[in-house]
Amino acid sequence: MKAYQVIQPGKPLVCNELETPQPSGTQVLLKTISCGVCHSDIHFHDGGFDLGGGNMLELPVPLPYTLGHEIFGEVVATGDESNVETGKKFVVYPWIGCGECEICKNGDEHLCNLSQIIGLQDSGGFGDHVLVPHERYLHDAGTTDSNLAGSFACSGLTAYSALKKGAPYSSDNKVIIIGAGGVGMMALQIAKSAFNCNPIVIDIDDVKLDAAKENGASAVFNSTKPDAMQEIIEYTGGGALNAIDFVGSELSVNFAINLLAKGGKYVIVGLYGGELKLPLPLIPIMERGIQGSYVGSPGDMSELMKLVRENKIDPIPVQVRDASQASQTLQDLKDGKIIGRATLVHK
Repeated sequence: MKAYQVIQPGKPLVCNELETPQPSGTQVLLKTISCGVCHSDIHFHDGGFDLGGGNMLELPVPLPYTLGHEIFGEVVATGDESNVETGKKFVVYPWIGCGECEICKNGDEHLCNLSQIIGLQDSGGFGDHVLVPHERYLHDAGTTDSNLAGSFACSGLTAYSALKKGAPYSSDNKVIIIGAGGVGMMALQIAKSAFNCNPIVIDIDDVKLDAAKENGASAVFNSTKPDAMQEIIEYTGGGALNAIDFVGSELSVNFAINLLAKGGKYVIVGLYGGELKLPLPLIPIMERGIQGSYVGSPGDMSELMKLVRENKIDPIPVQVRDASQASQTLQDLKDGKIIGRATLVHK
C-alpha cells in the first residue's frame, strides 16, 4: 500500500510503500476512496498544540505516522469475526477508545485517555488502505457525494456535537458562529437543518464570509473592521445568547466573548491555540458559561449520520485533490486558502 507520512513534524510528507495490513478478528480493511483534510491534521503534522506563553503540547506519537481521520472507503477484507460485506462503502468514526474504562462505557470513547485515533496513533486516510478495529465504527453515508462523505467524521461531527452543547437556541436565532472555514461552514448547514436557526457568522476573510452568506448565514461580519463589535451587538439586540468558536485563538475568544448577552453560553471548539485571559468577576456578574467541545461521541456520530442519510444537511464546497498533493493541501489550509473543505483521493 501507498501512504503519505509524517517523517519529521512540520516537514513535507513522504510517500512510502508499506505492507498492506491483513484484518483479523473484528477488524475491517477499507480501501480509501477519499479523505478530508482537517485543521487537526495541521496540528498533528506540526507535532503538537500551541498552549500560549511559548509552551507546546507535544504529541507522543512515534515517527513516521500517517495522517487522515476523515475517511470514506470501500470494504475489501474482513477478519473472521466481522459480518460486513466486502464492496460496501462507509464513513469511518476515527476516535477509538479502549472500550474498558468508565468514560468509554458511558459512551464517550472520544474522551478516553487511552484513545487510538485513526489518522494519528493508527494509520489514517492519507494512506490508500485503512484498518478499522470493528464494524461498529462504520457508518453508511447514503447518497452523499463520496468526496464530502468522510468530512462528516470530524468536520460534521465536531460541528454537530458543539451545536448540541450550545443548545437550546432561541426563536430569534441569536447564535454566532466564529470561523467560516470547513468546520464553521459545516456548522452553518447543521444549525439550519438540525437546530432550526440561521446563525450569524464572523470571520476575518471577506471571501469566506461571502461564501457563508451564500450558504444561508443570517448575517456576516468581519471582526477586523473597527465597528464590527458594536454592529454585532446592535444586530443581536444587546448581545448573542450562544457563540460557537471554531477558531479557538486568543484573538477570537477575546473578541467574541464580549458579544455575549447576560446568561450567554460560549463553546470553544477550535484548536488554534494560545491562552485564555478573562476578568474573573465578569463571569459570575454576566452569568456567562464557557465550555470546551472536542469532536463528538459515537452516539453523536449515529445521530449525525442519520441526518446525512436523510439528506437533511446541505453540502458545503469541497476541493478535490490527488493524494500526492497532501503536503501542499496542508499548507494551503494553514494559509487560509481553502474555501469549505478539501479532500484527497487515491489513484
